[in-house]
Amino acid sequence: MDIEALFRLAAENAARFRNGVAERPHRPLRDYAGSIDAFDEALPEGPAEANALISDLAARADPGLHLMAGPRFFGWVIGGSHPVGVAADMLTSAWGQNAGNHTAAPSAAAVEAVAARWLLQLLHLPGECSVGFVTGATVANFTCLAAARGAVLRRYGWDADARGLFGAPPITVLIGDDAHTTVFSALQFLGLGHDRVIRVATDGEGRIRAQAFEEALSGVDGPAIAILQAGQINTGAFDDFHALIPLAKGKGAWVHVDGAFGLWASASPERRALAAGVEDADSWATDGHKWLQTPYDSGYAIVRDELAHRRAMTIAASYLPLAGEGERDPSHYVPELSRRARGFATWAMIKHLGRHGIAEMIDRNCAAAAAMAAMLAERKGVFLLNDVVLNQVIVRFGNAGEEGDRLTREVITALQGDGQIFVGGAQWRGRQVMRISVCNYQTDLHQAEIAAAAILSAFERVSAGAR
Repeated sequence: MDIEALFRLAAENAARFRNGVAERPHRPLRDYAGSIDAFDEALPEGPAEANALISDLAARADPGLHLMAGPRFFGWVIGGSHPVGVAADMLTSAWGQNAGNHTAAPSAAAVEAVAARWLLQLLHLPGECSVGFVTGATVANFTCLAAARGAVLRRYGWDADARGLFGAPPITVLIGDDAHTTVFSALQFLGLGHDRVIRVATDGEGRIRAQAFEEALSGVDGPAIAILQAGQINTGAFDDFHALIPLAKGKGAWVHVDGAFGLWASASPERRALAAGVEDADSWATDGHKWLQTPYDSGYAIVRDELAHRRAMTIAASYLPLAGEGERDPSHYVPELSRRARGFATWAMIKHLGRHGIAEMIDRNCAAAAAMAAMLAERKGVFLLNDVVLNQVIVRFGNAGEEGDRLTREVITALQGDGQIFVGGAQWRGRQVMRISVCNYQTDLHQAEIAAAAILSAFERVSAGAR
């Protein structure tokens, strides 16, 4: 096998896809059923020639690929997989390192240690925090809450990591009514239950109401975890950390912050005030494959108490080398032993953009979101439903009733069919909305103008058809 030719062929196909971003619609050219047909065949009985196989894979997959790397993909909060991060990730795959421990993979372990330090500095979090490199914010929330579960129970004489939860003192979990669904999933995975929580009332932007939070805390007696939010998924709003964290700490609660994308506001001098006080929490979850633009999968579980973090996650066995003083085993901070070396892409993206480049990219995206919102709000019949403080915009079309729901859904469908941009829908306060999430390194004011024009054009067409 000619490895150089094989890798060159894969790289050429990857570059061809990326170079075609400008001409490609922001939607798949083929649906799921068609993609099943394209790949479905009997189990191969013999080998396939390597180069032909890679070419075949690229040809079969291409029509079913979404342009998530495109500058006008606004359906979810998804970064653009920056080419530098992709190149580093290609090397990661080629190197084939199992990043379980520092002895087996010294470079993989070392690059995580350095990238972790850089992340804490970028996000203005305490330098003593430990960082686990996980698949994304879902597992980051899980990891941080596992550390929280163990820590709050140890204060009451119970070792959950050794004894489980059978017979353990009950843990009270307080969470905002508009928290992201993945946090509830993490609670489910940890045996704390997604419904066995105290849901705290929120305001019109999805922020926890301080008075409601204080009232909920008044009945807490025993182990407790409070879950706050940096960047509500629809509005981009931030909980009031200065007000809420002292209240929670006053009750001895562990404070966790779900900051999948919003925590990155701390990396921007212009937007850092949105997250003021977030550094006083006990743990934080965020993504690299959002605003750092790393490829999937990349997330970070950040915990102030490194011992609590390691107690919750360490996998020990007689055949595994032990980490000594000044050494760091990546597997001690994540729920995996065997995994890819995620630190290389993170290191490469921070090195490529630098502190100032990351801040400028965040500000550029936020400016694009604000500009798009302003252009849409000028049109009669288009209603902006949130304060655009970060990168999230929610709008609806038509009246406040069911007719507006229908019109909003039809505008979204028309846009997804056009393929000039991609947006998604959501339910907000019981009504259908269009959600616009700006999180791509290529999205600027020019792309915002194109997107706003496409949305208004679809609205005009749908409205004309309704008359």
